[in-house]
Amino acid sequence: MADKTQQMQAFGRLLTIMDELREQCPWDKKQTLETLRHLTIEEVYELGDAILDNQLDEVKKELGDLLLHIVFYARIASETQAFDIADVCHAICDKLVERHPHIYGDVKVDNEEDVKRNWEQIKLKEKGKKSVLQGVPKSLPALVKAGRIQDKAAGVGFDWENPRQVWEKVEEELAELRHEVAAGNHDRMESELGDVLFSLVNYARFLKINPENALERTNKKFIGRFQYLENKALEVNRTLSEMTLAEMDVIWEEAKKM
Repeated sequence: MADKTQQMQAFGRLLTIMDELREQCPWDKKQTLETLRHLTIEEVYELGDAILDNQLDEVKKELGDLLLHIVFYARIASETQAFDIADVCHAICDKLVERHPHIYGDVKVDNEEDVKRNWEQIKLKEKGKKSVLQGVPKSLPALVKAGRIQDKAAGVGFDWENPRQVWEKVEEELAELRHEVAAGNHDRMESELGDVLFSLVNYARFLKINPENALERTNKKFIGRFQYLENKALEVNRTLSEMTLAEMDVIWEEAKKM
Protein backbone atom coordinates (compact mmCIF):
# COMPACT_ATOMS: atom_id res chain seq x y z
CA MET A 1 0.00 0.00 0.00
CA ALA A 2 1.10 3.57 -0.70
CA ASP A 3 2.52 5.68 2.10
CA LYS A 4 1.27 9.19 2.89
CA THR A 5 3.71 10.84 0.45
CA GLN A 6 2.64 8.55 -2.39
CA GLN A 7 -1.02 9.15 -1.58
CA MET A 8 -0.50 12.92 -1.78
CA GLN A 9 1.34 12.52 -5.08
CA ALA A 10 -1.54 10.46 -6.50
CA PHE A 11 -4.04 13.12 -5.42
CA GLY A 12 -1.86 15.82 -6.97
CA ARG A 13 -1.80 13.85 -10.23
CA LEU A 14 -5.60 13.81 -10.25
CA LEU A 15 -5.73 17.57 -9.70
CA THR A 16 -3.32 18.13 -12.59
CA ILE A 17 -5.33 15.91 -14.95
CA MET A 18 -8.54 17.68 -13.91
CA ASP A 19 -6.97 21.05 -14.74
CA GLU A 20 -5.85 19.77 -18.14
CA LEU A 21 -9.26 18.31 -18.98
CA ARG A 22 -11.08 21.45 -17.92
CA GLU A 23 -8.82 23.56 -20.12
CA GLN A 24 -8.54 21.28 -23.17
CA CYS A 25 -11.46 18.81 -23.41
CA PRO A 26 -14.63 20.15 -25.14
CA TRP A 27 -16.94 18.05 -22.94
CA ASP A 28 -15.23 18.91 -19.66
CA LYS A 29 -15.16 22.61 -20.56
CA LYS A 30 -18.95 22.68 -20.83
CA GLN A 31 -19.79 21.09 -17.50
CA THR A 32 -21.38 23.03 -14.64
CA LEU A 33 -22.36 22.16 -11.08
CA GLU A 34 -25.89 21.50 -12.35
CA THR A 35 -24.93 19.27 -15.28
CA LEU A 36 -22.73 17.11 -13.05
CA ARG A 37 -25.36 16.71 -10.33
CA HIS A 38 -27.35 13.83 -11.83
CA LEU A 39 -24.14 12.08 -12.88
CA THR A 40 -22.84 12.26 -9.31
CA ILE A 41 -26.04 10.72 -7.98
CA GLU A 42 -25.65 7.89 -10.49
CA GLU A 43 -22.05 7.31 -9.38
CA VAL A 44 -23.12 7.08 -5.74
CA TYR A 45 -25.67 4.40 -6.62
CA GLU A 46 -23.07 2.49 -8.63
CA LEU A 47 -20.76 2.60 -5.61
CA GLY A 48 -23.59 1.32 -3.45
CA ASP A 49 -24.16 -1.60 -5.82
CA ALA A 50 -20.48 -2.53 -5.77
CA ILE A 51 -20.43 -2.45 -1.96
CA LEU A 52 -23.51 -4.67 -1.66
CA ASP A 53 -22.03 -7.10 -4.20
CA ASN A 54 -18.75 -7.09 -2.24
CA GLN A 55 -16.81 -6.42 -5.45
CA LEU A 56 -13.83 -4.58 -3.99
CA ASP A 57 -12.18 -3.90 -7.34
CA GLU A 58 -15.40 -2.21 -8.49
CA VAL A 59 -15.60 -0.32 -5.19
CA LYS A 60 -12.12 1.06 -5.91
CA LYS A 61 -13.16 2.16 -9.41
CA GLU A 62 -16.41 3.74 -8.26
CA LEU A 63 -14.64 5.61 -5.46
CA GLY A 64 -12.33 7.00 -8.12
CA ASP A 65 -15.30 8.17 -10.18
CA LEU A 66 -16.80 9.85 -7.13
CA LEU A 67 -13.49 11.48 -6.20
CA LEU A 68 -13.23 12.83 -9.73
CA HIS A 69 -16.62 14.49 -9.30
CA ILE A 70 -15.55 16.12 -6.04
CA VAL A 71 -12.42 17.47 -7.68
CA PHE A 72 -14.49 18.58 -10.70
CA TYR A 73 -16.95 20.56 -8.55
CA ALA A 74 -14.09 22.25 -6.72
CA ARG A 75 -12.33 23.16 -9.99
CA ILE A 76 -15.53 24.71 -11.39
CA ALA A 77 -16.08 26.71 -8.20
CA SER A 78 -12.47 27.93 -8.22
CA GLU A 79 -13.05 29.59 -11.58
CA THR A 80 -15.40 32.09 -9.94
CA GLN A 81 -13.28 32.35 -6.80
CA ALA A 82 -16.07 30.70 -4.77
CA PHE A 83 -13.81 28.01 -3.28
CA ASP A 84 -11.22 25.45 -4.33
CA ILE A 85 -10.25 21.91 -3.33
CA ALA A 86 -8.10 23.21 -0.46
CA ASP A 87 -11.14 25.02 0.97
CA VAL A 88 -13.15 21.79 0.66
CA CYS A 89 -10.50 19.80 2.53
CA HIS A 90 -10.05 22.41 5.26
CA ALA A 91 -13.81 22.71 5.73
CA ILE A 92 -14.27 19.00 6.36
CA CYS A 93 -11.17 18.87 8.57
CA ASP A 94 -12.45 21.77 10.68
CA LYS A 95 -15.86 20.10 10.94
CA LEU A 96 -14.37 16.79 12.06
CA VAL A 97 -12.25 18.44 14.72
CA GLU A 98 -15.21 20.51 15.96
CA ARG A 99 -17.55 17.53 16.11
CA HIS A 100 -15.12 15.18 17.86
CA PRO A 101 -14.46 17.02 21.12
CA HIS A 102 -13.83 13.63 22.76
CA ILE A 103 -10.73 13.35 20.54
CA TYR A 104 -9.66 16.97 20.09
CA GLY A 105 -11.08 18.39 23.32
CA ASP A 106 -11.83 17.39 26.90
CA VAL A 107 -15.30 15.89 26.44
CA LYS A 108 -15.74 12.35 27.79
CA VAL A 109 -17.85 9.71 26.03
CA ASP A 110 -18.69 6.13 26.99
CA ASN A 111 -19.93 4.75 23.68
CA GLU A 112 -20.92 5.50 20.09
CA GLU A 113 -24.37 6.69 21.16
CA ASP A 114 -22.73 9.48 23.19
CA VAL A 115 -20.71 10.41 20.10
CA LYS A 116 -23.84 10.60 17.90
CA ARG A 117 -25.70 12.64 20.53
CA ASN A 118 -22.84 15.14 20.81
CA TRP A 119 -22.63 15.33 17.01
CA GLU A 120 -26.28 16.38 16.65
CA GLN A 121 -26.07 18.89 19.47
CA ILE A 122 -22.96 20.49 18.00
CA LYS A 123 -24.61 20.70 14.55
CA LEU A 124 -27.52 22.62 16.04
CA LYS A 125 -25.18 25.14 17.66
CA GLU A 126 -23.03 25.52 14.52
CA LYS A 127 -25.81 26.39 12.12
CA GLY A 128 -28.32 27.96 14.47
CA LYS A 129 -30.96 25.48 13.41
CA LYS A 130 -34.25 25.36 15.28
CA SER A 131 -34.83 21.68 14.51
CA VAL A 132 -32.51 18.69 14.31
CA LEU A 133 -34.58 17.51 11.36
CA GLN A 134 -33.57 20.50 9.23
CA GLY A 135 -30.42 18.58 8.36
CA VAL A 136 -32.32 15.83 6.54
CA PRO A 137 -32.10 16.47 2.77
CA LYS A 138 -35.54 16.88 1.19
CA SER A 139 -34.57 14.93 -1.93
CA LEU A 140 -33.54 11.74 -0.12
CA PRO A 141 -35.48 8.59 -1.13
CA ALA A 142 -38.32 8.08 1.37
CA LEU A 143 -36.88 4.89 2.89
CA VAL A 144 -33.49 6.48 3.51
CA LYS A 145 -35.11 9.69 4.75
CA ALA A 146 -37.17 7.77 7.32
CA GLY A 147 -33.99 6.28 8.74
CA ARG A 148 -32.22 9.63 8.93
CA ILE A 149 -35.23 11.26 10.61
CA GLN A 150 -35.27 8.54 13.25
CA ASP A 151 -31.50 8.69 13.77
CA LYS A 152 -31.62 12.42 14.34
CA ALA A 153 -34.60 12.25 16.70
CA ALA A 154 -32.87 9.50 18.67
CA GLY A 155 -29.71 11.60 18.78
CA VAL A 156 -31.45 14.09 21.10
CA GLY A 157 -33.08 11.41 23.25
CA PHE A 158 -36.46 11.00 21.52
CA ASP A 159 -36.43 7.23 21.19
CA TRP A 160 -37.82 3.92 22.36
CA GLU A 161 -36.07 2.10 25.18
CA ASN A 162 -35.84 -1.37 23.65
CA PRO A 163 -36.67 -3.35 20.46
CA ARG A 164 -39.72 -5.00 22.06
CA GLN A 165 -41.49 -1.66 22.32
CA VAL A 166 -40.72 -0.90 18.69
CA TRP A 167 -42.08 -4.27 17.54
CA GLU A 168 -45.27 -3.66 19.51
CA LYS A 169 -45.59 -0.40 17.57
CA VAL A 170 -45.16 -2.33 14.29
CA GLU A 171 -47.96 -4.70 15.32
CA GLU A 172 -50.16 -1.76 16.32
CA GLU A 173 -49.63 -0.12 12.92
CA LEU A 174 -50.33 -3.41 11.12
CA ALA A 175 -53.62 -3.75 12.98
CA GLU A 176 -54.60 -0.22 11.97
CA LEU A 177 -53.70 -0.98 8.36
CA ARG A 178 -55.85 -4.14 8.38
CA HIS A 179 -58.74 -2.11 9.78
CA GLU A 180 -58.51 0.48 6.98
CA VAL A 181 -58.17 -2.22 4.32
CA ALA A 182 -61.37 -3.82 5.62
CA ALA A 183 -63.05 -0.40 5.56
CA GLY A 184 -61.94 0.17 1.96
CA ASN A 185 -60.73 3.74 2.54
CA HIS A 186 -57.84 4.11 0.07
CA ASP A 187 -56.44 7.36 1.50
CA ARG A 188 -56.42 5.91 5.01
CA MET A 189 -54.85 2.69 3.71
CA GLU A 190 -52.01 4.66 2.17
CA SER A 191 -51.50 6.61 5.38
CA GLU A 192 -51.46 3.49 7.56
CA LEU A 193 -49.15 1.65 5.15
CA GLY A 194 -46.75 4.57 5.48
CA ASP A 195 -46.93 4.21 9.26
CA VAL A 196 -46.15 0.49 8.96
CA LEU A 197 -43.12 1.15 6.78
CA PHE A 198 -41.90 3.93 9.08
CA SER A 199 -42.18 1.70 12.13
CA LEU A 200 -40.37 -1.16 10.33
CA VAL A 201 -37.51 1.19 9.47
CA ASN A 202 -37.38 2.11 13.15
CA TYR A 203 -37.31 -1.57 14.15
CA ALA A 204 -34.47 -2.18 11.69
CA ARG A 205 -32.52 0.58 13.40
CA PHE A 206 -32.85 -1.19 16.74
CA LEU A 207 -31.66 -4.42 15.12
CA LYS A 208 -28.71 -2.45 13.68
CA ILE A 209 -29.81 -3.37 10.15
CA ASN A 210 -29.77 -0.84 7.33
CA PRO A 211 -33.26 -1.18 5.79
CA GLU A 212 -32.10 0.16 2.43
CA ASN A 213 -29.41 -2.54 2.25
CA ALA A 214 -31.86 -5.20 3.42
CA LEU A 215 -34.43 -4.29 0.78
CA GLU A 216 -31.83 -4.09 -1.98
CA ARG A 217 -30.53 -7.55 -1.06
CA THR A 218 -34.09 -8.85 -1.38
CA ASN A 219 -34.45 -7.06 -4.73
CA LYS A 220 -31.29 -8.77 -6.00
CA LYS A 221 -32.46 -12.13 -4.64
CA PHE A 222 -35.83 -11.78 -6.38
CA ILE A 223 -34.20 -10.76 -9.66
CA GLY A 224 -31.91 -13.78 -9.56
CA ARG A 225 -34.76 -16.20 -8.90
CA PHE A 226 -37.06 -14.62 -11.46
CA GLN A 227 -34.39 -14.76 -14.14
CA TYR A 228 -33.81 -18.43 -13.26
CA LEU A 229 -37.53 -18.94 -13.83
CA GLU A 230 -37.36 -17.16 -17.19
CA ASN A 231 -34.38 -19.23 -18.32
CA LYS A 232 -36.08 -22.49 -17.34
CA ALA A 233 -39.11 -21.50 -19.38
CA LEU A 234 -36.90 -20.75 -22.39
CA GLU A 235 -35.31 -24.19 -22.10
CA VAL A 236 -38.69 -25.77 -22.89
CA ASN A 237 -39.61 -23.13 -25.48
CA ARG A 238 -42.34 -21.54 -23.38
CA THR A 239 -43.04 -18.05 -22.11
CA LEU A 240 -44.06 -17.32 -18.55
CA SER A 241 -47.48 -16.18 -19.75
CA GLU A 242 -48.03 -19.69 -21.14
CA MET A 243 -47.26 -21.38 -17.82
CA THR A 244 -49.62 -21.90 -14.91
CA LEU A 245 -48.82 -20.40 -11.53
CA ALA A 246 -48.38 -23.92 -10.15
CA GLU A 247 -45.77 -24.69 -12.81
CA MET A 248 -43.91 -21.47 -12.05
CA ASP A 249 -44.02 -22.20 -8.31
CA VAL A 250 -42.20 -25.51 -8.86
CA ILE A 251 -39.35 -23.76 -10.67
CA TRP A 252 -39.37 -20.94 -8.12
CA GLU A 253 -38.78 -23.44 -5.33
CA GLU A 254 -35.84 -24.79 -7.35
CA ALA A 255 -34.42 -21.30 -7.63
CA LYS A 256 -34.62 -20.81 -3.87
CA LYS A 257 -32.28 -23.77 -3.41
CA MET A 258 -29.65 -22.40 -5.79
